[in-house]
Amino acid sequence: MLTLSLGLHPSAIDYSRYPGLDEETLTVRIAAGEAALREAGFDIVSCQVSADPEEAERTVRECLAARPVDAVMIGAGLRMAPEHTLLFERLVNLLNQLVPGIVFCFNTSPETTIDALRRSARTSR
Repeated sequence: MLTLSLGLHPSAIDYSRYPGLDEETLTVRIAAGEAALREAGFDIVSCQVSADPEEAERTVRECLAARPVDAVMIGAGLRMAPEHTLLFERLVNLLNQLVPGIVFCFNTSPETTIDALRRSARTSR
């Protein structure tokens, strides 16, 4: 199952809400999480978007044009920050439109992505 790993680009996050976290640290954590996914045998397409809805939509379309996906893992930064609710809603609707029947899964941090994908793989069988 090919999965789109969708999240805000680390440069699009307001780190004042997250003490002890900065762009460099988050970038390293995301890269480590994606490496762990690949090592565990998951096939992923990484797609990091800006906070601008038009730009984010273009980026998602480009990521999907490169390779068709079966599932999408939407990161916590995109889903949980109130200021990104409309962006999250827009991207969910776009994904439903572009990939009918797409399976959604959600993490709480880069380190829990593998658990989200394992849950998704079990439920999509």
